[in-house]
Amino acid sequence: MKSCNPLAEAMNRDLQAGAPQILDMLSERGKAIYFPYKGILGQTAEAKNATINATIGTAFENDGSPLTLECMESLVNIHSEAFLYAPSFGLQKLRDEWGKLLAIKNPGLAGKTFSSPVVTAALTHGLSVAGYMFIDPGDQVILPDLYWDNYELVFCETYGASLKFYNTFINGGFDITAFARALNEGKPGKKFVLLNFPNNPTGYTPTEAEAHALLVEIKKAAEAGNRIVVVLDDAYFGLVYEEGIARESLFTGLADLHPNVLGVKLDGATKEDYVWGCRVGFITFGFKGADASQLKALADKAAGAVRGTISNAPCLSQTLLLKAYTSPEYAEQKKRKYETLKARVVEMRKVFKEHPEYAESFEVMPFNSGYFMCVKPVGVDPETLRRELIENYSTGVIVLVGLIRIAFSAVPEHLIGSLFANIHAAIKKLRG
Repeated sequence: MKSCNPLAEAMNRDLQAGAPQILDMLSERGKAIYFPYKGILGQTAEAKNATINATIGTAFENDGSPLTLECMESLVNIHSEAFLYAPSFGLQKLRDEWGKLLAIKNPGLAGKTFSSPVVTAALTHGLSVAGYMFIDPGDQVILPDLYWDNYELVFCETYGASLKFYNTFINGGFDITAFARALNEGKPGKKFVLLNFPNNPTGYTPTEAEAHALLVEIKKAAEAGNRIVVVLDDAYFGLVYEEGIARESLFTGLADLHPNVLGVKLDGATKEDYVWGCRVGFITFGFKGADASQLKALADKAAGAVRGTISNAPCLSQTLLLKAYTSPEYAEQKKRKYETLKARVVEMRKVFKEHPEYAESFEVMPFNSGYFMCVKPVGVDPETLRRELIENYSTGVIVLVGLIRIAFSAVPEHLIGSLFANIHAAIKKLRG
């Protein structure tokens, strides 16, 4: 390993002392990155209580309040401190609140150890931070063959990885055997696994039995000598609409699965709380046997990657979310929005039951959660179908990995029936 900054070396020593397998999972960038406690941010923190504080590059009125434009302040009913810089780790109160929410939403985390969440500029940036920390050029990302196309930009174009696919579905469920085969191919060593549930594009979350089987296969691979980084893209977490489907994140199981398995949970407010433009996400780490110093080292490195790329996520967005999470109305309002989406899934199931003839035109891919579902057109090219739907049926869909992706999250319930009738009619027309 090349010579690192002394701060990075200190973080690496913390990992080496008690969790050398975790240090070995880091990329060269990940080993070299550190949080600059002795730089501008550290010196500023030391001076926060000084009578005269000439450290950070922000501006204040003569009375000590932030020097902000009144026309901007009038747009939001929050304190003007929301216009200041946030720490690269994120607002501490927001991190604490999100950590509490993780435990509430995932009861299986009770008694388990995991890091304090670090704030990212939404989940895509969290993916990039994970790539920064764990991927070297030439590494493989193991993921299902039905996947979000932005992974290619993040991991391949940015960090030089390649994508290693396995079959997603078999017999209407997740293909555990294909996953295990991909995970165990080649000699034991460092493996980077990406799991995205609810899945984009398919809107599928594993059943409780499938989730357990995934953890079993990951543990078996770790026992065989593999050092496995499991990145969880939990962007749509909580949006599960049917019984028997895993309600908790796989992070619950990964956090104490095996010392050779590092769980990296990526989540955030974007989809969970319907604030797509706020751009606030979180990255959280957990592994069996982790102590506070090792988890802090990982969080510090993540914050260093944030500092070295975007400096920090927007303070205004973080402040708005903190107010929401501490609002007495938050839980009830969120439940109502969930019910709106669930009703559309119920309506889709009803449409498919009432129209068995649609099976002649398209295959409905497994779905049960999230914002999306997919159909596989029969006998027509998906891109030709997409253009036909726009030009002659005023219906917009996405073509992704050979499927038609439908964002039912964006379709009013009363138009669900028309949506699938249009797809059926367009396919029949194209087939002549």
